[in-house]
Amino acid sequence: MTKVTLLGASGGIGQPLSMLLKLNPMITNLALYDIKQAMVPCAGVAADISHINTPAKVTGYAGDDELEAALTGANIIVMTAGVPRKPGMTRDDLFKINAGIVRGLATAAAKYAPKATLCIVSNPVNSTVPIAAEIYKKAGVFDPKKILGVTQLDITRANTFVGEKTGMDVEHMDVPVIGGHAGETIMTLFSQARPEVKLNQAVIEELDKRIQNAGTEVVEAKNGAGSATLSMAYAAAKFVDVVIRGQRGQITAACAYINEPNEDVSYFSYRCDFGPEGVSRVHPLERLTPYEQKRLVEVRKKLKGDIQNGINFASS
Repeated sequence: MTKVTLLGASGGIGQPLSMLLKLNPMITNLALYDIKQAMVPCAGVAADISHINTPAKVTGYAGDDELEAALTGANIIVMTAGVPRKPGMTRDDLFKINAGIVRGLATAAAKYAPKATLCIVSNPVNSTVPIAAEIYKKAGVFDPKKILGVTQLDITRANTFVGEKTGMDVEHMDVPVIGGHAGETIMTLFSQARPEVKLNQAVIEELDKRIQNAGTEVVEAKNGAGSATLSMAYAAAKFVDVVIRGQRGQITAACAYINEPNEDVSYFSYRCDFGPEGVSRVHPLERLTPYEQKRLVEVRKKLKGDIQNGINFASS
């Protein structure tokens, strides 16, 4: 029995993600939650996808008074709640709005489903994951193996862009992306792509920048009418599938932004193996090229500020 609770189910990411999770045959209970003021009532999203002939039983919840029921018994909680990026909006702008939303939902999750694996999509992930972790620490239920920032969209983009550039099958590309989930903190390890790819330095730097700025590319293409909601939903569904398989005892791997202190940063996205208790192994950073080593220094420097912003907010 696997219960997945999706927080923010009526939103731009939440609705397509709800449908994709309903398609996962390993999910037996899908709880959808959003605020009562959501543009589309959560009960309506639940009714819509409940007609899909897959095993998951779907239930909709709305408002603070139904949050406990939505969370109780969850094995996995996926948090997508918050406002999307708009043209000209930085992730710092997002932080000011979304930090409070994440703090409130993390407080409820720590109270009603403390043993669930928490997958955070709500941006800016570099800061919202530390916020949630601090809330869990205050509640005495913090487990670093089970609080995960979902960076899978960066890997999805890297696989697509590298596959397109090389003419290789994009469905079978595996390009690790480490670091963070915003701008220059997004660090693609082209040297560790599987299958191996041969790229000159100019192409590596071009693709590196494109992967970093891909979110802005979508925001601008939608002309202010939305952000990368559909591709994010796809990536989040893939990530949840990895976590579920790990809970079932299958050794699975994905990149995730986690609390894993290393040198001078306490949070970082690594390639991880997943097991029944969440992250079971963190892959070490090895065989980096000189360019990747240089980028790593830049990434860690930028991440420190993002992480501290989250910790400071949770403590305020």
